[in-house]
Amino acid sequence: MRERHFDAPTPCAAYTVRDLLRHLLGLTVAFRDAARKDFGPATRTDPADPDAPRPEPAGDWRGRLRTQLDELVAAWREPAAWRGETEAGGITLPAPVAGAVALNEVFLHGWDLARATGQPYRADEATARACSPCWRSRRTRRSGRPPASVRPSPYRRTPRCWSGRWRTAGGCRPGARAAGDPGARAGVRTRRPGANRAPGGTGAATVSR
Repeated sequence: MRERHFDAPTPCAAYTVRDLLRHLLGLTVAFRDAARKDFGPATRTDPADPDAPRPEPAGDWRGRLRTQLDELVAAWREPAAWRGETEAGGITLPAPVAGAVALNEVFLHGWDLARATGQPYRADEATARACSPCWRSRRTRRSGRPPASVRPSPYRRTPRCWSGRWRTAGGCRPGARAAGDPGARAGVRTRRPGANRAPGGTGAATVSR
């Protein structure tokens, strides 16, 4: 991924590549600290707040993002991360919900960036199934009725199909909270995603120079 891609549109209609990189640079710290129960500005910032600080993809942003993703994965591999409640996005929520949201964010926005920059992204079916409670919850709220069961088939093995974005133009709506935002997920009931699977490790999009 190169700086020339920064102004390119993404499947999230309200977000450019630069916007999603800012989002990922912020959320990887927020959900790392949520796993550690290390509450502070990173976990208390509402991502929907237009005045909230946004990390910029400047300098060695690739190195920062890789490091933060590694730290996010390590934090959620700790059993204590899944116990009790935590804080993210300025709200208190069950720790398993926060873990599911973190996985959903990394998985789906990784696909967004891959699509926007013309890179391959192979969906990990186990991760997609772990994320599906978040997507089903969003689609149920939007339509007023539960969606049909998600069944494995070749055309469904992309995040676009698993998440239901193929049903909606653009996926992330302008003016709405970003997909996977904990404020939109607080009511999700879920198990530990992927049998203690940590966020990250899916897809093939790269941030090489």
